[in-house]
Amino acid sequence: MANYPVSQLTTAEDCDALLSIAEKEQKDMEWRKLTLQRQRDQSTNSAFENATELATRRAELSTLDTIIAGLPDGPFKTEQVKKRTTAWYRVFLLENRQTSFGDVAVLEKEYELKRVEKELEETAILITEVQARKAEL
Repeated sequence: MANYPVSQLTTAEDCDALLSIAEKEQKDMEWRKLTLQRQRDQSTNSAFENATELATRRAELSTLDTIIAGLPDGPFKTEQVKKRTTAWYRVFLLENRQTSFGDVAVLEKEYELKRVEKELEETAILITEVQARKAEL
């Protein structure tokens, strides 16, 4: 059973015009699919690296908090407070990166990839039906 009303195409030229459009769209979507697959893979790697780095920096921050709490005022404590500020800032940046490069980004890329795959399926069906209609004419 036909999914598209290809019987409305009355000439081979109409079929060729529609096939040209659909085939161009198909190539564009195949390129988009490849791009999304690469982005998903990169996001997956980045998510793992970001999570690992975040855990390390949080541990560093915790250690510095413990050290600073036991130190008397002086130049060594001031130096540790500066290190803590740097560590805190790194944690802050890594937490903000999670939305762009973390698990959320991986899921978003997977969703986009599934959408493109469905569009490719529909485009292939359309091309097949138009080719069949052209053969009838």
